[in-house]
Amino acid sequence: MMNPSAEIAAVAARLVVDEGMEYAAAKRRAARDFGPRVALPGNEEVEDAVREHIALFHADTQPAELRALRELALVWMARLAEFRPHLSGAAWRGTATRLSALHLDLYCDDSKAPEIALVNAGVDYDGAGLDRPGRREPLPLLTLAAPCPALGETVTLHLLLHDADEQRGALKPDARGRSWRGDAAALRRVIAQDDTEDGAAGGAHQD
Repeated sequence: MMNPSAEIAAVAARLVVDEGMEYAAAKRRAARDFGPRVALPGNEEVEDAVREHIALFHADTQPAELRALRELALVWMARLAEFRPHLSGAAWRGTATRLSALHLDLYCDDSKAPEIALVNAGVDYDGAGLDRPGRREPLPLLTLAAPCPALGETVTLHLLLHDADEQRGALKPDARGRSWRGDAAALRRVIAQDDTEDGAAGGAHQD
């Protein structure tokens, strides 16, 4: 029998993959039946459960969807290159599906500059703020709908506007040594590595 944390992680993983929920909201919904005092699993535990869920139920479709989202991210990273974009979230970590949103961390000398760039490009967006523990000011967030021809639909793109000096700590790894985000060059390397691994796997199957 699974412990409550593992059960919550498994349910949250299903909500993340099959309904496109963000981790925090998925964990809260998954924990409803366990009472208010239950300890929520960490994001890495949920991510492990997400990978298991994908392997069981979406192994035939997820790799192509992930590739499409990563290529779309590269398009927007090129468009927003002056703001030092880094891809984070499921698309960077390799767990994204067609229901996942894209998350780009921008590092700006002026938090208004990305908004001005979008306005000048004729891109519609919604603005909001994300609460940050230990910070008085919320993190500015711009959200837009980005067409993704490879998927034949639009993808939600979140632009998180950080101060320029926050980039220094942005590449700290998780407890397992994996990075939480990467720039365009790093993303291209990840895509190339996936292509190499897929090719090797295809060759092995042919044997």
